[in-house]
Amino acid sequence: MRKTMLSGIKPTGQLTLGNYIGALKPFVASQDDYDLKVFIANLHCVTMPIEPEELRTNLRDALAFYLASGLDPKRCSIFLQTDVHEIAQLGFIMACLTPMGELNRMTQFKDKKDTGISLSGGFYTYPALMSADILIHQAHYVPVGEDQKQHVELARNTAERFNNRFGETFVVPEPVIQKVGSKIYSLQDPTKKMSKSDKEGEKGVIYLRDDLKQARKKIMSAVTDSVGIVQYDPENQPGVANLLTIYASLKEITIEEACAEFKDAQYGTFKKAVADCVCEELEMLQSKYDEFVGSEIIDEILKEGADAVRPTAQETLAKVEKKMGMIW
Repeated sequence: MRKTMLSGIKPTGQLTLGNYIGALKPFVASQDDYDLKVFIANLHCVTMPIEPEELRTNLRDALAFYLASGLDPKRCSIFLQTDVHEIAQLGFIMACLTPMGELNRMTQFKDKKDTGISLSGGFYTYPALMSADILIHQAHYVPVGEDQKQHVELARNTAERFNNRFGETFVVPEPVIQKVGSKIYSLQDPTKKMSKSDKEGEKGVIYLRDDLKQARKKIMSAVTDSVGIVQYDPENQPGVANLLTIYASLKEITIEEACAEFKDAQYGTFKKAVADCVCEELEMLQSKYDEFVGSEIIDEILKEGADAVRPTAQETLAKVEKKMGMIW
């Protein structure tokens, strides 16, 4: 019996090349090896203010790009978080079982709590909801980037704590971090993650819907250095290392192979090759995206996906409520 792998994307902005390399491509590669469940985290999207029309567009775009990337609803389950109501119910229970001290230590909360931004209760407790996202499906593996590993650790702690107190109920999940491309950085500030919510660094972000000329221009103007050697040295040459990671990930080769390919190349030649690779991938994605985004098949896929994962979610929630004494 195949083990379960689960992951999702929170589309609070347009999807980026970083999302594609760090999440969508690994999803596609995993769908024949695992019972893959992929969700669009629309509950997590409302923990911070967002306009309804923007959110609707982002959600539909996310699903269209899931499909354009090669996710096959016949080989995996794709669903909206809110279509499986049991997730939110378990999320509240998880919040009740998660100490405030653990929530206080979550990186996203620590980064924002002293910024003067008005934070919601949902933002504070969303790591507990993320635990529910994972645990309700009895996921064995959760592919994440380095910056999300902490959330899987919280889910592991919660599962172990519940199992020890109430008896074996949850699978304790393992984080999976890919070797190449787990984190893609800004083209203008390669010390920061390429983020779909980056409103100030548009030149540093390649969006999956970018015009190909625009995307090429962003690559060609990417920050490098004065060393003049194409080599993988993230500490001293973060810009070059980031471009090598993008190239290797899209070509599905190792960093070492990418370095060997450009060992005698000038930065201009190197950037052109990266831009060619990125634009070729974007052209393929955008062509397939156009086929899906306006199609009614999207709604059918979401319904089928939710119907497929709901029985396990219902069974898990019932076990939890019974063991806690909430039902009999």
